[in-house]
Amino acid sequence: MSPRYKKPRACGCKFRGKAYKPTGVPMTEIERILLYRDELEALKLCDMDGLTQEEAGERMGVSRGTVQRILSSARKKVATALAECKALVFEKTICKKEEEDESMFSRTNQ
Repeated sequence: MSPRYKKPRACGCKFRGKAYKPTGVPMTEIERILLYRDELEALKLCDMDGLTQEEAGERMGVSRGTVQRILSSARKKVATALAECKALVFEKTICKKEEEDESMFSRTNQ
């Protein structure tokens, strides 16, 4: 059975780099944990901006339950990275903002 299609999420967070890691340890010697853009967005909206999961879901274009699952995953990854000195490596995910930007870019170059 193939995995379920991921509904595009509205993500306003921009990655400022490729990873966060403990200082003094080369990237080649450290375990990596992937943190997706929608996970970063959920963390920002709920933990930094103080929105409820329902409000975050409305902003991201997904249900409250989806935000809850994304948030739970993100918090576990961040806590593991901090407690066990691992790197958080940022990965893209399907976001509406990216799709809109790419389609605008492709229209102007045709």
